[in-house]
Amino acid sequence: MQRTIFEPEHDEFRSAVATYLERSITPQLERYIDDRLIDRAAWEEAGKQGFLGLEVPEQYGGSFAQDYRFNTIVTEEMSKVSVGFNSSLQIHADIVAPYLVDLGTDELKNRLLPDFSLGLKTAGIAMTEAGGGTDLAALKTTAVPDGDGWRINGSKTFITNGYTADIIVVAARTSPEKGARGISLFVVEAGMPGFERGRKLDKAGQHEADTAELFFNDVHVPAENLLGEVDSGFIYMMERLPQERIGCASSNLAHAKQAFMETVHYAKERQAFGKPIGSFQHLKFTLAEQATKLDVTQAFMDQCVMAKIDGTFTATDAAKAKWWTSQIQNEVIDACLQIFGGYGYMNEYRIARAWQDARVTKIWAGSNEIMKELIGRDLGL
Repeated sequence: MQRTIFEPEHDEFRSAVATYLERSITPQLERYIDDRLIDRAAWEEAGKQGFLGLEVPEQYGGSFAQDYRFNTIVTEEMSKVSVGFNSSLQIHADIVAPYLVDLGTDELKNRLLPDFSLGLKTAGIAMTEAGGGTDLAALKTTAVPDGDGWRINGSKTFITNGYTADIIVVAARTSPEKGARGISLFVVEAGMPGFERGRKLDKAGQHEADTAELFFNDVHVPAENLLGEVDSGFIYMMERLPQERIGCASSNLAHAKQAFMETVHYAKERQAFGKPIGSFQHLKFTLAEQATKLDVTQAFMDQCVMAKIDGTFTATDAAKAKWWTSQIQNEVIDACLQIFGGYGYMNEYRIARAWQDARVTKIWAGSNEIMKELIGRDLGL
């Protein structure tokens, strides 16, 4: 089905993103997977191309596109090539950027955002803690006043870009007696005494995206590294989670569509019993089902993107988009892997990696179970 939400300038931008990926990422992807991280050269080239500053005002080196279709294009094109790289870049450019831009002091923005936009400094966000998972209100990391700033103690886990990021947005409890209303957000920077990183975590998929535990041992952060107001962190996170979830949803769908297209090609080329396997009714019907799922989901996602642009996209819409696309992605890729047969279980085939890469999307950015809970509450249940 023809998509109708993009204008010629969006098509030109998509071509630029695809060219960057073909030249800078695809030739190096195997090395990134083996190294369990993406090198700075890739980040810096993405910065030069303007892919990291879509949410950053021009005075700080960004383009401040204010048109979420551009964000969506970056997400879609990168997810076709490397969903792990997209995860890393999306955390930086699509998720962390609004925190810094909307809530940072002028000093902080002037000091960090130019290098942020150019990929000279990379970013991550540290919310999740061991034993806490989706329950952000239960976090144990603390921040207490300390002279002209704050002193942070605690740890975080499963942090994308955690092993390499220079800028970390950290959620910490500043008023324990207030529960969820007693959380604040801080920027911790690489090199601050007491800030340490654990090893790169050994994940089941998305190996090119470095992921690590973070430790904060009496880390002193200056007052200007507080984001927004004290004890308002939970509200800030809830306000920005819809953008995180629509970005995840766009990635889920683009990743599934790419795996599907490669499977259709395989079904046309692979011979069994003297003819292409795609000509057998069962496989033909299976692929027809996946094609329909993808088209229907794309129509919904395009409406979500336009709602995001016109300001009508809600937290419930985001929850629906996140859980549905992650579910569809896993269903589609699992069906595709089955068509590849034994070859689909070999890591040398992209479909095997896609299958591994997809599974986490039903967990992160709020588990699918939590998404359904949010949707149910909106129904008054």
